[in-house]
Amino acid sequence: MSTHTPSNGNSKPLDLSKWRPLPNVLMILGLIGAIAGFVINRQQFGFSWLLAFMFFLSLGLGGLGLTILHHLFDASWSVPIRRVTEQLGGLLKWMVLLWIPIGYMAYDTKSGMYEWIHKLQEGMPDHSTLSKQPLFTIAGFYGVSIFCLLTWFVLSRGLLKWSLKQDETGSVQCTRVLRRYAATGVFFFAFTLTFGAIMWVKALEHEWFSTMYGVYYFAGSMWITLATVYVVIRILDLQGPLKGYVHEKTYYFLGTLLFAFTVFYAYVTFAQYFIIWNANVPEETFWYLQREKGTWYHVGAYVLIFGHFFIPFLTLLRIDAKLKLSVMIPLFVWAWIMHFVDMTFNIVPVLHHDGFTLTWIDFSCWAFFAGFFINRFIAALNSAPILPQKDPRFAESQDIYIEAASMTAKSGGKH
Repeated sequence: MSTHTPSNGNSKPLDLSKWRPLPNVLMILGLIGAIAGFVINRQQFGFSWLLAFMFFLSLGLGGLGLTILHHLFDASWSVPIRRVTEQLGGLLKWMVLLWIPIGYMAYDTKSGMYEWIHKLQEGMPDHSTLSKQPLFTIAGFYGVSIFCLLTWFVLSRGLLKWSLKQDETGSVQCTRVLRRYAATGVFFFAFTLTFGAIMWVKALEHEWFSTMYGVYYFAGSMWITLATVYVVIRILDLQGPLKGYVHEKTYYFLGTLLFAFTVFYAYVTFAQYFIIWNANVPEETFWYLQREKGTWYHVGAYVLIFGHFFIPFLTLLRIDAKLKLSVMIPLFVWAWIMHFVDMTFNIVPVLHHDGFTLTWIDFSCWAFFAGFFINRFIAALNSAPILPQKDPRFAESQDIYIEAASMTAKSGGKH
């Protein structure tokens, strides 16, 4: 049996003490701005809240997705980062509360959101709404929304619960239950992510058809989550909790996955555009025509194509780039900006038809969500061990290979 002792290295721990008040400051100031926005401009508030909600929902769903993939593929390299993805997915429980303003604004006729719901309230549904029943009904909207939120709550809570139990007992039962959660949960995850993206974003323009929208949102969610997890792991490595437990291969695989989802996002985005434009059906093409008006054209044709694909693609082509903090930190910030622009491109044109528009209410809602999520994420990380040390592949993740008991017996205990 080989031995491995994690090295603490000679680098100084990363000091983040001066940044500790920032999440609370963002949360308080953002909440004040959001409340003021609701009072002053209720319509703008609804779209701003939805924009922030869908942005941070991406991080929670990305964390849940990475946790499910870890158990499905029985990976060893991702064992040291598993608790981070579990806690990131665990933030989905808060989305139940944060969705309430969206549910309220959807029913409020003054909000200007989900016009098809207001037409149903008035008893005058159009043909597009009638053709998509029973999904596009008031009961369908709220029923699907509640089902998605509760599914994510159950999945993320169950995966974290049994992971923590595995830390206590190391029982093989915990591993089996986690794999069952992943095996069944991956289907629920795929369906609920798709329905959530359809009911909350795509349904803003209910006439539109797209069979790829769920995959589109999934690709963007995994992309921003991988960039976020990379930086979080690096910070925990530099601060000390994960020092010696994450290795060069960990960062390389995270960087490689980020590169893969950069390409996958571009493929899905182009495929959606190509299929819709080639079919040339008015119920599909109007969505892109709306986003060619004013400065929206420049956002779609230049900012997203070059910023969301070419820049990260070319940056991550080199193998050593995936290991350099000087490259990955700016790329992480860039990924957050591009994902925000992407969500803006999907949501805001419904309200602001003539061009790219951001208001102080957008920043207020985003600041509240950012402060709230960072605060809850840090609290979650501090509430449990940072490493799943009784994971059956933990030793392998540290490049420790233990000879099987049967092989030892055959060799007479000789090494």
